[in-house]
Amino acid sequence: MRQKYSEYMPWAKLHSSARFNLATSGVASYPLSELAVSIEQLQINDDSATGYGYAPLQQAIARKCGVDSDCVVAAAGTSMANHLAMAALIDPGDEVLIEHPTYELLTAAASYLGAEIKSFARREENGYAVDPAEIRRVLSPKTKLIVVTNLHNPTSVLTPDSVLREVGDLARSVGAHVLVDEVYLDAVYENTPRTSYHLGAEFIVTSSLTKIYGLSGLRCGWILAQPDLTRAIWGLNDLYGSSPAHPAELLSVVAFEHLAEIRDRARTIVEEDRVRLNDFLAQQAAVSATRTTFGTTSFLRLKTGEVEHFLEKLRREYETSAVPGRFFGMPNHFRIGMGVDTEMFGEGLRRIALALETVRS
Repeated sequence: MRQKYSEYMPWAKLHSSARFNLATSGVASYPLSELAVSIEQLQINDDSATGYGYAPLQQAIARKCGVDSDCVVAAAGTSMANHLAMAALIDPGDEVLIEHPTYELLTAAASYLGAEIKSFARREENGYAVDPAEIRRVLSPKTKLIVVTNLHNPTSVLTPDSVLREVGDLARSVGAHVLVDEVYLDAVYENTPRTSYHLGAEFIVTSSLTKIYGLSGLRCGWILAQPDLTRAIWGLNDLYGSSPAHPAELLSVVAFEHLAEIRDRARTIVEEDRVRLNDFLAQQAAVSATRTTFGTTSFLRLKTGEVEHFLEKLRREYETSAVPGRFFGMPNHFRIGMGVDTEMFGEGLRRIALALETVRS
């Protein structure tokens, strides 16, 4: 029987919180008071609406991504964008290749849609890089979709355009598409890569204002695709949410006018947290991690002991939480998040260090 639910989200919603919460995946919420908007600017309904998409929002997304607005489908966050994109591209029984380790909601969505899922490895010994040879090994004429995250969730590793082009060539050789979830890409603060949508017609891209901008409550996500596919996705979305919340659309348009300032606010915290993370990793022999200079997450391997037991003890005795690696298919790992509060993050790392002392002893 195909999976019809996420295993990760119930844990995230019901069991992840702690006094020192390192189980986060995005930056701190951006305050509404700093968004330079007044209640008079908001409306409940868009009385002028015709067709699909709120035009000012469509245009704002298109400008940010450097695409035509008819290549954009607005969606309720990245997870819904991924679901819609997959649902438009695959039928039950189609073969989907998904990176490993991977974000659990990607496999859950593909499973719900009835896909036959194969994994291709992003190996720890290779710094979790995408290796086209690993994709080629599992690729077949049945493959309809190849799924990657960039930056990689959970490790924050960047896949360069040169590698993505190779992935695109592989997809094109069997008539497949490449779905790239770019929700973390803007956490490459210097020389931010442009969206991989520009690499070829086989690329479908999803993203949102959630993880890097702290605007999760706006549910402002999007899909970038060729116009014939965007029309199909808009029609599919009629089954799920034909009328978006218009106040959120209005606020999202305002946010796009100030994205640089919003991102810089979070960047300061992320970069301070990374300094503390690197100091922590340099001093710890009990864990290891692939280090990056960008991203809001880090994926740590526990060298000794059982991760679930360690994280339970960490939360119960040290009031600190992290995400179990089993949600990424890596049960001897755990993920921690940066960008919320540097003082809290530093104290959380200190408590992880204390808990690791008990593992070694």
